[in-house]
Amino acid sequence: MSFGFLGIQFGWGLQLGNMSGIYEKLGAKPDELPLLWLAAPLTGLIIQPIIGAMSDRTWNRFGRRRPYFLVGAVLSSLALFIMPTSGTLWMAAGLLWVLDASINITMEPFRAFVADKLNDEQRTTGFVTQSFFIGLGASLAGWLPLVFRNFGVAGETESGIPLTIKYAFQLGAVAFLLAVLYTVFTTKEYPPENMEEFVAKKKASGGFVGVIREVVAEIFEALRDLPKTMLQLAPVQICTWLGLFCMWLFYVPAVARHVFGAVDAKSEAYTRGQEFGGSTFAYMNIVCFAIAFLIPVIARNIGRKATHALCLTCGAIGLLSVYFISNPNFLIGSMCLIGIAWASILSMPYAILSGSLPAARMGVYMGVFNFFIVIPEIVQALTFGPIIRTLFGTDNPNSSVYMVLAGGFFMLLAAILTLILVKDVSSSETIPIPADEDEKFTVQGSAQPVPSSGLVK
Repeated sequence: MSFGFLGIQFGWGLQLGNMSGIYEKLGAKPDELPLLWLAAPLTGLIIQPIIGAMSDRTWNRFGRRRPYFLVGAVLSSLALFIMPTSGTLWMAAGLLWVLDASINITMEPFRAFVADKLNDEQRTTGFVTQSFFIGLGASLAGWLPLVFRNFGVAGETESGIPLTIKYAFQLGAVAFLLAVLYTVFTTKEYPPENMEEFVAKKKASGGFVGVIREVVAEIFEALRDLPKTMLQLAPVQICTWLGLFCMWLFYVPAVARHVFGAVDAKSEAYTRGQEFGGSTFAYMNIVCFAIAFLIPVIARNIGRKATHALCLTCGAIGLLSVYFISNPNFLIGSMCLIGIAWASILSMPYAILSGSLPAARMGVYMGVFNFFIVIPEIVQALTFGPIIRTLFGTDNPNSSVYMVLAGGFFMLLAAILTLILVKDVSSSETIPIPADEDEKFTVQGSAQPVPSSGLVK
């Protein structure tokens, strides 16, 4: 049931670890990277609620969620396979849009799959199993280019993309498809308990246009009644994800240029730095999975907001330390610290928030909470290019490491804001929100737009 997440994380892991390097190999300047990465947050904002709502309203002989698994996996695998053959910058950027949209088609219904099939007593085991495959898939994806390097693969494509990266993407495409197919063909789904009511609600929604209308109406209704805890967490989330986005865009180029000393993006030194930098994401994911089991224990002793602030501080130290590193092996320690923050980012804000939300409207408010992640990323993608050119100049080879430093400061600010603004709210303090009694046939809520770790449900 959870095996498909192994494949999904090949898609996310290869993308996050290598796309900035691919862009620079194809001629992108550091200040152009934010705009080229716009696909990830924008597709998450658009695709996830639509696919979630559509899968809620789907039932046919293939099931409810599995048709979306299959379609998304086929499209994602094709995009992954073709990506490293890109001959131009805009071909790679276009394929990233297709890849992100396709991964979201597969991923969003997967979040509801475990809840659909398991009862309350089984869900903890189900989610932990899912998290295991997520961590494993992301780690394997990060190591693939180095594995090919160790097997003697060398050279590059006509456009300058290393063959180690090309083969990693293409093997990842096969792994993505096979893993999802395994889940599709070895699991079954249960039909709606009341099929007549299900069909009636589906017809009442008015088809695709009606679904969109209901989703938009529900979101605006939720925005009118935002809980106080969500407003407290909003600036924390904004700063946290600004820091993470700086890491995803600039960490690998910073490693290649600042640690490996590459001047030219087409040089062998840059390729080595790209491969090594991408591989260190595996350590972040391993630590994330391991520390996830300890975070609830720590939170019970020092509180949720203190735990989150502590973990964010670890992540900030990890990002800031990159500037002072000259030995590549020390980067593993930096990414381990970031892995501690990543584990908390995927769990603690939602644990803090959930106590202030009415159970009947948990899904829609978790969906609205995504806005404080996705919208800052979109703003960042549109504005960071001009900011980089203004502050550091065009074609400045040090701009990548400076942006990693900026990510560290954003994450440190998020830790400070957590301590100053956030108040833990227990479920007993939950205040009912107007219109709860008139609960609609709403979209399946999601906890995180990009990329999914599966740790939060």
